[in-house]
Amino acid sequence: MSDLFDSGAAAAEPLKGARPLADRLRPQALSDVIGQTQVLGEGAPLEVMLSSGALSSIIFWGPPGVGKTTIARLLAHETDLHFVQISAIFTGVPNLRKVFEAAKIRRQNGQGTLLFVDEIHRFNKAQQDGFLPYMEDGTILLVGATTENPSFELNSAVLSRSQVLVLQRLDLADLERIAQRAEQDLRKELALDGPAREALLEMADGDGRALLNLIEQVAAWKTDHKLTPPELAKRLQKRAAQYDKSGDAHYNLISALHKSVRGSDPDASLYWFARMLEGGEDPRFLARRLVRMAVEDIGLADPHAQAVCLQSWQTYERLGSPEGELALSQAVIYLALAPKSNANYVAYKAARRAAKATGSKLPPKHILNAPTDLMKDQGYGADYAYDHDAEDGFSGQNYFPEGMERPAMYQPVERGFERDLKKRVEYFAKLRAQRET
Repeated sequence: MSDLFDSGAAAAEPLKGARPLADRLRPQALSDVIGQTQVLGEGAPLEVMLSSGALSSIIFWGPPGVGKTTIARLLAHETDLHFVQISAIFTGVPNLRKVFEAAKIRRQNGQGTLLFVDEIHRFNKAQQDGFLPYMEDGTILLVGATTENPSFELNSAVLSRSQVLVLQRLDLADLERIAQRAEQDLRKELALDGPAREALLEMADGDGRALLNLIEQVAAWKTDHKLTPPELAKRLQKRAAQYDKSGDAHYNLISALHKSVRGSDPDASLYWFARMLEGGEDPRFLARRLVRMAVEDIGLADPHAQAVCLQSWQTYERLGSPEGELALSQAVIYLALAPKSNANYVAYKAARRAAKATGSKLPPKHILNAPTDLMKDQGYGADYAYDHDAEDGFSGQNYFPEGMERPAMYQPVERGFERDLKKRVEYFAKLRAQRET
């Protein structure tokens, strides 16, 4: 009777049909890699490193399914380095020690090690520091892969010893080449008409591995005609969009939404708003950010904008999802089309800088209350001019600390309601100049 764990040839040889399509089509040489010409093409970083024989530690930053693992494996093959792959999710400190010790022994025997660390950002700062001595003495050549921004997730020491290479999501032309390669392996065309084939590529959302998994499903269907987009959609669910509410995509998309609003583009603003909702973003987070946009980028050019945002937030809380999102989308449109001004934002920043620079300077004594005789004797409240008794209801007194040069912090723009405020600022400045002479 054979053992379940028999290590003989029969057991070691997998069934041909058991190998997934994505594994069968894994490139065997860097020249077979589809896409990523910005790092692999002529004159690109990896091509220069390999041609000069000076491969350094690398951090691959990019979305899933664009070739990070494959390229790392092929780099080891091209440079005759022993390839070791670990995942930061499943690897602890004891495992890392074993990996480093094995690499030391390998080095003593004249064999270098390329250590590929998937999801390297999952290691904490102390664990990342553990790589440094082995990178510095050449025990390992580190190739890390991350879907998150290395600037925020990786130690500066690791980054300073590595070159960050950005891998991009695959475009439709790249995905089509992968599909053609899959059809050659399957020895048949996919039973899809032109629009359905394009819809399949769109479903992959720039992920080559996801596309191959989808193709494997489509290839297994029995059909006597080419399927149309509706038929494809009925049989195959669209892949969930890549979105991590605490990760890089979150910050990228909220930045896109904010800048689209600032740029007065309601259509783009609605698109990024919808992208975040489709990714599962909490509508309350979006409601808070809309209020921030109102005060930061619109301000007093349209004082009503802030009220619209707060009302839409309140409406969402009353209605809940999905009806409440309509109120938030209404606020998005309002903000995008409102007159823009960051005068309040700039003035606030200037005031904070001035407050920090002037330290503990006291207000001028004439605007301080004098509830005691001692304070009156010190000059508190002396010569204070009550503005309502002054001509035009404006005394023109100095309200800044004595000896501090008067700054001009609030500079309203010639847009929206701030056009009127600008006239008021200029009016009071003129009166102040007259009172001072």
